[in-house]
This record gives sequence, C-alpha cells and structure tokens, in this order.
Amino acid sequence: MPAGVNVPVLIGAVPLFTVTSLSLSEGYQVARIAGSRLAQLVSPTTRTISVEAVLVGRTRLLSKKGLEAMALTSRALAGSTAPLMKAAGLPVVCGMTVSLDMQITSLRFTQSNQKRDALDVTISLEQVPRSSLTAILGDALDLALAAGSAAIPAVSEMIPPGRQLGGGL
Repeated sequence: MPAGVNVPVLIGAVPLFTVTSLSLSEGYQVARIAGSRLAQLVSPTTRTISVEAVLVGRTRLLSKKGLEAMALTSRALAGSTAPLMKAAGLPVVCGMTVSLDMQITSLRFTQSNQKRDALDVTISLEQVPRSSLTAILGDALDLALAAGSAAIPAVSEMIPPGRQLGGGL
C-alpha cells in the first residue's frame, strides 16, 4: 500500500478510518471416521471478526449511530432494517478479508478524559450465511482480494534482505 494512503475498514455502510486492531477467527467442524481413531475436517463452521477502532472528528456520533443501527440495538430502527437483513448480512471489507453476511454480535463504546473528542469502539461480528449464493460470492471476493494483494509490493519486500530481522548479513 502506498505511504500516506488511509484505506478504511468498511463495516456495512460505516467506514472506520482509525482501526487499531482487527482479528479474524475461523472454526472448522471435525468428524470422526467410523471405526477408526482418525478424524477429518468436514466444513468451516464459524467465522468471527473482532475490530478495535477509534471514532474521531465531528462525525464520530454519526458513526456510532450507524453501527448501532446495523446491530439493531435501537428499537426504533429495528423494524425498518430487519427486512433488509433477511436477504443479506453486513459486508466487512478490509485488507485481510472480504466477508459477506456478517452480523454485529456486540458493540462497546468507551470515552475517556484523555480522548474527549474520540470514542473507542470494540466490534464483534459473526458470519451468519443467508444463502449459498452470498456464501459463494463472499468466498470469490475474498479470493480476488488475496490474488490482488499478491501483486501489491509489501513493505518487507522493499527492505534489502540484510536489514530485515532474521535476514542474512
């Protein structure tokens, strides 16, 4: 990624420009083979994403309300957004993955004396597939992201091997 470019993490319609941490967890279902001590991975079972970010600037409360609306925590907004969530979940687009059909499972907002004009937010999302079509589309977009990012030079590829940690002298 070119220096000085701030590409946001997109959760639904809310761009997060100051993400401090993002983790992706994937679980897999294990099945025992009958009559044997062997086991095999059968299918992926869960995908969860955890995001820690800082909401800054004058639009921080609008971003907070946008996240709350997508999480359906506001009773006034739940009736209007629930029909839309039946067809598709929230897309999460970041440098690590493109995940469709995600649902916010928890939100935590923190404001402190040190950062009065900012809100720290912790977001947990879980994949809730709506249809096989969106699951296939999400996997295809994730694969395209992986293939496309292989063509972009990484920071560690720009440093001569002698100056990298673990590199030869």
